[in-house]
This record gives sequence, C-alpha cells and structure tokens, in this order.
Amino acid sequence: MKKILGLDLGTNSIGWAVVNEAETEEDKKELVGIECAGSRIIPMDSSIIGNFESGNSVSQTAERTQLRGNRRLRERCILRRERLLRVLNLLGFLPEHFERELNRYGKFTTDSEPKIAWRKSSNGKFEFIFQDSFNEMLEDFHKRQPELTADGKKVPYDWTIYYLRKKALTQAITKEELAWILLNFNQKRGYYQLRGEEEDEKSNKQVEFFALKVVSVEDTGEKKGTDTWYNVHLENGWIYRRPSNVPLDWVGKVKEFIVTTDVNNDGTPKIDKDGNVKRSFRAPKEDDWTLLKKKTEKDIGSSQKTVGTFIYDSILANPQQKIIGKLVRTIERKFYRDELKQILEKQKEFHVELQDKELYTACCKELYPSNDAYRNSINNRNLKDLLLDDIIFYQRPLKSKKSLIANCPYEELSYMDKETGELKHVPIKCIAKSNPLFQEFRLWQFVKNLRIYQREKEVKGKLQIDVDVTAELLKSEDDYTELFDWLNTRKSIKQDTLLSSYFKFKKGKGKAEYPYRWNYVEDKEYPCNETRAELLSGLKKCGVDEKVLTSEMEMSLWHILYSVDDKIEIGKALKKFEKKHSLPETFADVFEKIKPFKKDYGSYSEKAIKKLLSLMRMGKYWNYNTIDAKTKDRIQKIITGEYDENIKNRVREKAINLTQNSHFQGLPVWLACYIVYDRHSETKEISKWASPADIDSYLKTFKQHSLRNPIVEQVIKETLRTVRDIWKQVGQIDEIHVELGREMKNPADKRKKMSENIKKNENTNLRIKAMLAEFANPALGIENVRPYSPSQQDILRIYEENALDNLSNDDKDFEFVQKISKSAQPTTSDIIRYKAWLEQKYCSPYTGMPIPLSKLFTPAYEIEHVIPQSRYFDDSFSNKVICEAEVNKLKDNQLGFEFIKNHPGEKVQLSEGGVVEILSVDAYEKFVKDHYSHNNAKKKKLLLEDIPEEFIARQLNDSRYISKVVKTLLSNIVREKDANGEYEQEATSKNLIVCTGNITDKLKKDWGMNDVWNRIILPRFQRLNKLTGKDCFTTQSAEKHTIPAMPLELKKGFNKKRIDHRHHAMDAIVIACTTRNHVNLLNNEAAKPQNKENRYQLSHKLHRYEKVMINGEERSVPKEFIKPWETFTQDAHAVLNNIIVSFKQNLRVINKTVNYYQHFENGKKVFKKQEKGDSWAIRKSMHKDTIFGEVNLRFKKTVSLNDALKNPKSIVEKELKKKVIELLADGKNAKAIKKYFEENKEIWTEVNSSKIEVYYFSQEIKNKHGEVKEHYFATRKSLDTSFDEKKIKSSITDTGIQKILLAHLTAKNNDPQLAFSPDGIDEMNRNIQKLNNGKNHQPISKVRVYEKADKFAIGVKGNKSKKFVEAAKGTNLFFAIYESISINPNNGEQRKTRSYATIPLNMVIDCQKEFGKNWKDKLDSLLKEKEIVADNAHLLFMLSPNDLVYLPTEEQIKNGIEVFDRTRIYKFVDPNSNKGNFVPYAVSNVIFSINFKDQKDRKLSYSIQDEFGVGSQGSKNPRAITGEMIKETCIPLKVDRLGNIVEVNGVKL
Repeated sequence: MKKILGLDLGTNSIGWAVVNEAETEEDKKELVGIECAGSRIIPMDSSIIGNFESGNSVSQTAERTQLRGNRRLRERCILRRERLLRVLNLLGFLPEHFERELNRYGKFTTDSEPKIAWRKSSNGKFEFIFQDSFNEMLEDFHKRQPELTADGKKVPYDWTIYYLRKKALTQAITKEELAWILLNFNQKRGYYQLRGEEEDEKSNKQVEFFALKVVSVEDTGEKKGTDTWYNVHLENGWIYRRPSNVPLDWVGKVKEFIVTTDVNNDGTPKIDKDGNVKRSFRAPKEDDWTLLKKKTEKDIGSSQKTVGTFIYDSILANPQQKIIGKLVRTIERKFYRDELKQILEKQKEFHVELQDKELYTACCKELYPSNDAYRNSINNRNLKDLLLDDIIFYQRPLKSKKSLIANCPYEELSYMDKETGELKHVPIKCIAKSNPLFQEFRLWQFVKNLRIYQREKEVKGKLQIDVDVTAELLKSEDDYTELFDWLNTRKSIKQDTLLSSYFKFKKGKGKAEYPYRWNYVEDKEYPCNETRAELLSGLKKCGVDEKVLTSEMEMSLWHILYSVDDKIEIGKALKKFEKKHSLPETFADVFEKIKPFKKDYGSYSEKAIKKLLSLMRMGKYWNYNTIDAKTKDRIQKIITGEYDENIKNRVREKAINLTQNSHFQGLPVWLACYIVYDRHSETKEISKWASPADIDSYLKTFKQHSLRNPIVEQVIKETLRTVRDIWKQVGQIDEIHVELGREMKNPADKRKKMSENIKKNENTNLRIKAMLAEFANPALGIENVRPYSPSQQDILRIYEENALDNLSNDDKDFEFVQKISKSAQPTTSDIIRYKAWLEQKYCSPYTGMPIPLSKLFTPAYEIEHVIPQSRYFDDSFSNKVICEAEVNKLKDNQLGFEFIKNHPGEKVQLSEGGVVEILSVDAYEKFVKDHYSHNNAKKKKLLLEDIPEEFIARQLNDSRYISKVVKTLLSNIVREKDANGEYEQEATSKNLIVCTGNITDKLKKDWGMNDVWNRIILPRFQRLNKLTGKDCFTTQSAEKHTIPAMPLELKKGFNKKRIDHRHHAMDAIVIACTTRNHVNLLNNEAAKPQNKENRYQLSHKLHRYEKVMINGEERSVPKEFIKPWETFTQDAHAVLNNIIVSFKQNLRVINKTVNYYQHFENGKKVFKKQEKGDSWAIRKSMHKDTIFGEVNLRFKKTVSLNDALKNPKSIVEKELKKKVIELLADGKNAKAIKKYFEENKEIWTEVNSSKIEVYYFSQEIKNKHGEVKEHYFATRKSLDTSFDEKKIKSSITDTGIQKILLAHLTAKNNDPQLAFSPDGIDEMNRNIQKLNNGKNHQPISKVRVYEKADKFAIGVKGNKSKKFVEAAKGTNLFFAIYESISINPNNGEQRKTRSYATIPLNMVIDCQKEFGKNWKDKLDSLLKEKEIVADNAHLLFMLSPNDLVYLPTEEQIKNGIEVFDRTRIYKFVDPNSNKGNFVPYAVSNVIFSINFKDQKDRKLSYSIQDEFGVGSQGSKNPRAITGEMIKETCIPLKVDRLGNIVEVNGVKL
C-alpha cells in the first residue's frame, strides 16, 4: 500500500492528510481511502499575520529588541558611572558624604544614588554644599535680572551646574565641583551619530524647525465648520493660517513650527498663483527630533559658546524658559566633548592631581587590572585622555554581524589545526551587494537575461503579439558590451528609459506606451552598477575625469566608504586616499557626504563571484587567462571529452555546444556554476532522510534566522516536525504533494501588492453583489436575476471590467464612474446611473454587437473562455468574455483569433430572434485594439493564434527561494535511487508534486468538497438564524439545498473557509488526491504542441464526458473531474468531522541562559563562562510601558459613633468633629458622648449615632496577614478631550486640579471637545487664576489619574520597589481551577465546588525561577497565602490559551466517558480574573461580531453582539453552545501534534 501525504502550508497553519494508493488486479494504481488527516495551527496575533500578508517586513520581535537595546544603554551608562566614580575616588575629588555611600567597585551600598550636591546636616535637613558658587550665581542674576531675586524670590539650585561649567573654562573650581561636572557630563554626553544616520532630505522639500515670536493675530471671519480661520503674523514677516474654535491669545509669545517649503530644482522657493512662497506649517512631533537637533546645533555654533555657557547665558537673559527639552535638545557628542576638554585643560592648572603620573598609573590599574597590553598602550597618555576617551565618551565598537551573513554554497577555507593536526574547513561569507565585483556580476546577469519584445508585429502576413526581437537589436558580442558599458555608469534603469534613451524608440502618436517592452516587470526600476555610479558622481563634483577610476582604485575607495562608519575616521581615511592618488583637495569633503552603502549581501562569496565572472564576461571584458587554473583544466576536459570523475554527465550534457575556449564567455549564471563547481548551488541541501530521526538531526543543526523570515522559518520547522510524527504514525511516506500559500512563498513587495489586489477585489465583489441585489428589483426590467448566484456574479464582473477598460478621461461620466468603480457599496441611485453607463459600453468581442444589461443573465448570453479550457486551463478573468450563446457554441474549442479567421463574416441565427455577423479579421483586430487598449492581458489572449510555450513555462516554473527550500527539504523524505544506485540529485524529487491554489480550487469544486464544507459549517449559520430571529444567514442553492449565506451588509472581510480550522485539512485531502496527471493537465504541461495527443488522453482519463449537440452534430465534451473514488465526498466528510485541531503551544515563560564575558589572560582576550549566580531570559513581555505610583487615597464611609471615636480627626463634618474632640478632652467616654448627642437632638439634628460619615485612606484596609487589601495606582496623563465631568471626578487624584478643570468645563457648557482641545487648554491656563478662586496655580497640561488595579512593582530594591506596572496584553497564560469539598449538613453528602484564579505572569516567573519544574506546587501555597483561593481548596488543573477541554454530559460525569463527542470539545481562549472564555475547538473566526453601538451606527438591527450569544462582542464566551458554564464541569484534554487524544484529565491514554 502506497502512502501519499498531502500538505497545505499557510502563514500560521499546516493542513495534512494521508491517502492510500493500491494496485488493482490489472496492475493499475488507484486511490482507495483517507487514512488520516488533521490541522496543525500555530497561534499568532492577527496583527502579525496581517502585517506579514500585507508585506510589512518589520520583525514581530522588533519592539522587544528596541526595548532590550534601551535597557542595555542604561546599563552601559551605569557602568560608565561606576568606572568614573572609582577614578574620582582615587583622585580624592568626591565629597565625603557621597564617598561614604560607595563600595570598592563604584557601586552604591544603599539601593538608591545619593545626590552629590546635597548632604544631610546635623539637624537632619538637606543642605546644598556648593553654596559659595550658588551665591556667586545669585550676584550675576541680581545684576542682570534684579526682579528675579527681589523680595526673597528663589532661584533654582540646579542652575548652579551651568554656572560652574561656564566658570570652569576660565577660573578655578573646587575638586568636588569638578566631580559634579564630570558626573553631569557622564549622564548627558550627547548623541553619537554614525554616517548615514542623518535625516533624508527630500530634493523638492525644505523642512526646517523655527521658534518664532507672534507679532499679531488677525481674525479673517472665514469659517471651517465651527472653527474660525486666523492669520498669525510672525516676527520674520511670515503669515501662518490656522483654524481655531477659541480666540488665539498668542501675541508676544514664541511658538515652535516645522516649516516645509517647496523648492525648485535650483533650490529657489516655489511660488503659488498669488505670488506667495509655497510654505506649510505644523507643530513639532516626536520624530522631528533631528530637525530640532540641527537647529540647536546651529544656534550653539553661531553663538561660538560651549553648551554649558550657552545654557547659562540663555537662562540669565530669560529665566522663564524651560531648559531640558526646550532650550537644549539632543545634540551631537562633539559639542559636549569639546567643552569638557576645555574645562579639563584649564583645571589642570589648578589641580595637581590631574597631572600626577603616579595617580594616572593607579587609575589605569584600577580600570584595567588584567589587561597589561592595553595599559602599556596608554602609558604615555594622561588623566584628561583617560576621562575623555576611556570613561565619559567611550564608545564600544559595534558587534560584528558576520554570523548573520549567509555562507557561500561553493567556497570554503581550509586550515590545519596546530594543536590537533586536523584539516579543518570553515565557510566563506557571502559578498556585500555594494562590492564592485557583485555589481558587475549582477549587471552581466541583467544584460544576458534581457529580452525585448515588440508588442504587435506582422509576421508572414499575420499579426502576432509580443514577438521576441532581441536578436535583431543585440546582434553580436559588441552590441552586448556596448549595452553593458551604457548601463555600467547608471545607478538604475527603467523600461521606458532603456527603450527611449538607448534603443531610441518613440511612442506612437496618442499612445501611452512604447511599441516595445522588456521581459522584466514593466513598471519596476532595476539596479545597474549603483556603486560605480555613486563614485563617478562624486568624482564629477570634484572635477576629476572618470577615466581615473581604475578597477583597483574603485575597489579601494568602495572599501573605505563601506567599512568606516565613524564620521571623523572616514574623513581621515579619505584624506589619506586623496593624498595617495593625487586627487583635488575637495575630494575628501565630497566623498564624506556620500551615504554609506547598505549592508545587504549576495548569494555567493567574493571568491566564487570572481570565478563565475571570468565565464560571464564577454567581448572586450573577457580574457581566457583570467579563468582560474582548476576551471581551465575542467574546460579542457569538457572540450576533449576526457574522463574525470569530478565532471558529471549532466555537466557535459549542458555544455555540449561549448567546443572551444572562446565559447566559454557570456555564459548564464547557472551554466557557469556547472562549469566551475559541477553543480548548482541548491544541490548543497540535497540528502536522503532514512528515518524520522534524521529530521530531528536536521532540526537540531538548523540555523535560526537563516531564512531571514521568522514566520516562514517557524512554519517550515513545524511542518518538518509534523511530517516526522506522521511518518512515525503511518510508516514510510512514498509520495508528498504540497501546496504553499501565496503569502508564504512570495517576498514582502509581492505580498504587499497581492494584499492590495485582494482588498480591491473584495470591494469589487461587494459592489457586484450589491448591484445584483438592486437589479433583482422588477422595476429595472432585468430578467432572471439571482443575487446569490456565483455564475451571475462572474458575468456581471466581466461585463463591468470590460466596460471600465473603455473608460477615458473625456467621458462625461469619468469622475462618477471612477468613484463608483472603487466603492464597495454604492447607493441605489448611484447603481441605476452606473447601470445606464455600463449598457452603453459593453459589446460582444466576436460580433461587435452591444449586449443589453436587461438580457445579460438570460440563456441568450454566456461566459466564454477566449483560450478554451479543453486546450489550456486558465480560469482567470483575463481569459473570460461575454458573447452570444450561439456564437459561443460555434467557437467551440478554438482560440478567439483562430475562430475569427475560420468564420469571418459568417451569419449566426440567434435563438431569441435576429441575426449577428462574425467580424472580419481586420474589424476584429481593430475592435480588440480599441476596446481592450487598457487591458493588455485580455488583448494578448484575444489576438493569440496559438498557445505560446512561454505561457506554459511560466506556470510550471516556481523559482522563488522559499518554494525551493520547502521542496528540497520535503524531497529529502521521498528521494529514490536511480539506475546507478545513487539518490536523485535534483533539488526536487520526482516523488514530490507541487500543487497550486487554482488546481486545488478547481478540484474542490468538481469533487464536491465545497458542498462537504457547506454541510460542516451549516449548523453555525442555522444557529445564527435562531439567535437573531431572522433567516438571512442561510439560503437555497440551485439544487434546493440549504447552504450558508451572509447578509450583504456583513460580507466585507468575510470568508466562509476561514471560520473553521478544519479547512486546512480539507485542502490537504484534495492535495493528497491530486495526481501528477491533474497537475500536468491543469498546469498546462499537456498544452505543449508535442503533447497534444497526451492532453486528449489525460482529459478523457480524468474527466467525466457527456454527449451534447454542437452545431448540429453530437460530440463528447468534458464536464467535471472524476472523483478519486466513489465514496470520496462521504469519506472526506466523515474524516473532517472526526478531526481534532491541534494547536502549537508556546508557554515557555523563562529559561536559563549562559552568559560569557570577555576576560584577559596572558594579554589575550578570551571568553569566560559566568559561574556565579543564575541568568534568566524572560520569553514574554512582562508589563506595559506605563509606570504607576501607588497612592493612598482618601475616601468617605459611614460608621457607628463608637467607631468614629477611635479616630475623631477623621470625622467629615467639621462642627461635629470639633465637638467630639472637645468632649473627649473633657474626659467623657463613648457612652457619655452618645448620651450628650441624644439629649441635644434639637441642636445636633443631623447627627445619627449609627451613621457617622468619616474619612479613611485606602491603605488602612488590610487583610488578616496585615497586607493592604485594595491598591490604587496613579500615573500622569496628558489632558485631552476624553476628560468629561465623570472622568474628572472619578480619576484625578488632586482635588484642587479637579475644581479648576470642572470650573473650566462648566464655562464651556460641559463640552470636553471644546474645553480640552489644544486651544481650550491654552485658554484655561490663561485664566487659571480666575478658575482657582483668585489663587496662583501652575499651568496644567498633564494630570495625575488613578485606578484600582492589580499591579506589581518592577523591582524590590530602591526606586524600583515604588514603581508599579500592569501586565501586558496576552500575558494571562495560566488559569487555575480549584475544587473544595464541603459536607451538606442536611443529608451528609459531599458537595464539590470549583473556584478559579488567573495567575499573574510575574508570579509565575518568580515561582519558576525559584522552584523550577515544581513551580505549580509553590504557586498553590502562594495563592492561598494571598487569599486568592480558599485554604481548603486543592488544585485540579491549569489551563492556558489554546488548551482543549472536554465538557462531559451529566451521564458521562456519573458513569465515565467511553466515547468523546467532538461537539463538546472546546478551546480555552483566555482568562480574566475568575472568568474563563472558550470557543468550540475548530472555530478560527466568529461569523458575526458587532457590538450594539456599531450596529446602531451602521443602521443594523440584530439581537446579538456575537455568534455565541448575547454576551459582549468578540470571540470570547464562558458558556457552551448548549448553555452550560464550561469552567464548572470541563476536564482538560491533551492532543499530540496530529490531533490524537493522548491524555484526559491528567491520565495518559
């Protein structure tokens, strides 16, 4: 029995099926049944899948990597600080209070860093230790800003640091002050900008940052909705127009703008029609920091001051301005370095320690105790250099990324291991794409593969489409070398540029395209020699002749530009190059500005490319002597036929026409590879896996990130694991059939284009359905309309598509039609107008007669395949037209043009009356050119006389990289031995068959699998009808069967295949049953002229034929494909119903890592393994970014008088509180006080001794362990329009700010959109004193908001213990289900009760770190300790997202489970507190999910929000379809990768 495995591979899914093939008595092979099938799902966030499918190449780990980078930056900053403190300690520069807090290694002994400028005095208060310098600064301010220091006003102590930085440039400062400056520089040392990190400048846009004073504001009186347009006049004469809903009180204020000016090619500003400069304004955003950086650097540079002096002088002139983030932003490091260098140079004169050689040596010994070699290398330097270069401005070299570069498939280096004497081999890395050799290699490839086609050409009296005229244009080697020379100086090339500038072709009059095209993508730009073009451009700017650039000079110059990243070092290297080659002085300046070349890499090493290039060059570029000796020897043996076991027969066959030395030039890459290396690069991966263990061995050696696409990599690895398990279960696999999803095998740019086309097609399909629904109205007079008929949808789509092809700009309805043709759901009136336009445009292509829309859906007209499906399978819309039914029968199985030639002018009688005449050849050619000028694909097919070979070859060839990888790996399982006893050497085994989506779709339809799928999913749609009380979720098929349907308003984005995971297995079953004959027939291998007879036989073997009358004669015509066996659909239905979907789990929360650190031994750098302590890697995002602080909030509650007397100061009512305190002071007890209020009820009428209102604080409420029971956390949030009255009262911590915001909101009629818009906030801050009852208050832009939540501290020491965060989305990974047993006092029976808890990720991490595999036991006690679960409860089991559970019936609970009812298996979705959400195990997407608000907005009316009931919108539901609460009785199921149940409720089967 032969085992055939079918695989359907998608982005996050693997469908698989095994079918059996047996030999019959007549020695024929027949499929006999489905052995097993399944769906393996790799859960992924929908946004990740969406990004991948739409071509977004950003890694899903990019954010995590960025955050890790930020953490490392902080760690390095702390390490620099520790090194600096160790040196300052040795020098004796640190203040005594600060030094006491340090240990031997520069770390703080306490959990937080003390402030160097502040110390505690004897009375316990902090005092500023640099008071003398502060007083000097005050004198300065007293002279320049006397009002600032008048009346005892305070000046910030923090400004002293800027005064000291200015002072230190010219005068002596104390050692402690210098230490403060050094620590300040260590913290803020500027941005180290590498080459190429500058912001891209748009050639036609000039974007600049400005801070300008507003001179006046003019109300124009113009309106934009409720807003008024204002002209804001700026100090430099510019006018900024903006709308606002409040008057702009900006006069005299400085406002920041990002100003974009349109510029001409010569750099002058563009002028609009009114004579004004075209300029736009906007507010700065976070990503504008580079513009702000340039502006700040320009200001500091023009001031000719250091950064510290610039800041100090600025605040001296204007003390009101904000320093950090406003006055000085992130600027380049050189500004800070220059300042500190000047300070240290000056302070050397006053502090001998900075010149002490012994102290310098001690400092070096302190920093580099083991690295003698480095200490010796810096022996001649001084402390200034050490502080600048080795500590504060030290920049570690970037880590090599060499390991990420692919290895060359051909070349490797060999060396002898000195210790073992063993010969070892190491791979050579692939070449950089910018390398001049690779650039030449790629260009020769482009030139050799280039083909030029004439779009229309008359050949022997026949009009032919796309005739190859390359040989006429490039006749000789000289022609090719001339083309190469022309392209070799260009950066890139487009089709139109090549045709017009090189071949001198011109467009026809009134034509939008050239009469010729190339064989590459027409609208794509292709790279030429980008490196050489860049270098030549630079030389031209220097005034150097391009002939100076030799290949050696080009390589050297490229190497400098490619390898040097530092701005300073690149300048030095270019100056040296300039001097060596006697180039002009401008050379270094020009080339310094060239952007760094991209770090992209080719497929071969430089060594391999040199060998291949010697065979690819041609003409004047080729020289036999440049071929390496080994290749020359192989060439001679190929020419002479001399035997060499290293030259395989296949190589001799491919090189059979190469008979002399001169023939070995201008070779294509693949042939050059065979000549030089005896193989193509793909064959390196070829092997034979003899057992499932071989797959395990391969997976262990699989290099992560080798495919450069983590999603594809994950699917491939999981596919191999799944195939391994199938192999173990069913035995040897003899044949594999595989279909790779389109999104899997295509690169990012193609996925993006496909995604856009899918979106466009979805809109088209929705519009077609909406139009059909409207056409069903009898008033429109359109006959036989069936809105849900797929065939009628196709007819209307072809009709519309061809009408739109005739749309031109001069059409009076152009704008209207353009708008409707892009709309998904046009209005009724739009559809009626659109219908009238369509009717004028569509004509039958064979008769030229218009087709009325009223008759379009009647039997009078049919869809016709231009290339008949009996000769070539092409079911695309570009191969379909609509014509008269009788004309379609007459055309039969002829091509369109072939039919016209055979029946020109023939009259055809129509069944509904009337006669039409077939067009003549000339009239047909004119009709096709006129009507299909915008649809080249359809035009080409309508003018075909025969099916060209290239059509067939294009379908058969799938050379995409991922496809080749998958095919090669799967081929390793099914390779066979050839006649010589060797395994197949082809990358793809003959036992591996690749299917495509169109084949699978066609066979599914013909084999009845679409009906099977409808039956499987129908119950969900019928249930929706019951829940909604409607019947719109089902309809009747043409055969009167009930089938699923979706209301038109819910159609967008809906796909009935994607609602159930089992569709992957269904596709796999079809793929497994698809034979090579099906593939050959549908992939059109049999369409080749030499296979005409074979195609006829294949068609009769695979199709069901039916006899029909055509043009008066009886003929057999093919119908649907014959099913694989008689009961195929029933068997498939049974198998699919029995499948349990398997989900890949990723519950790895933490794992131990091994850290290595650099260590010097005997002057050599070695890596040592970290021995002390454990190192953990956390595999999940622990928390969200927002940091909260815990707050102790004051609330009110009512208590008895006795309780109120325990803390009388907490009583809310002031008079009552005063009286109670007075009575207690008089020595009265609680009883006497209560009696007093009862006796004086006429005075204290409001006092109820059982209900006294008191204040309490949130942290006063504690549990039995003395821990705070309710925690409240606050964070700062920007004020915005979401702050309505309720939110202000319930979430803002500061009651004073609450009052201000509420007063402002009341003044704006309680409209937060008006009150807290940017202009509204400005107005509030202008009137803040009035809103605050006449009291001063700082402007409010952010407020502190609180919430009651379960958050956790990010650490246990220092400030980290006071910073709280909340768990990140998707980190609720464990849902614990407990059971407690109690005794019913009435009857003594045991009663079991379940309780539930969601385990926070941080708790799981702590337990796993401390207890390893036994973490669940510790977690159990921890939950009880925190009173999350009862002490008498015991843990039943834990669930994680995508776990499966079984919901036993009452009978099964009593008597046990013998048979599993698949309909009672559910998938756990996620937990929340004590709630658990579930869906049926096979559900992948809900059919219906719209909350009531959206329904109202969209004018929909359904009684439910989602498919599974009235509950909240989304795919989450705690209940079973049958109504039970799932968590109350469910038991856990474990299934293996193939969906077999292996464990039930903890018991292995």
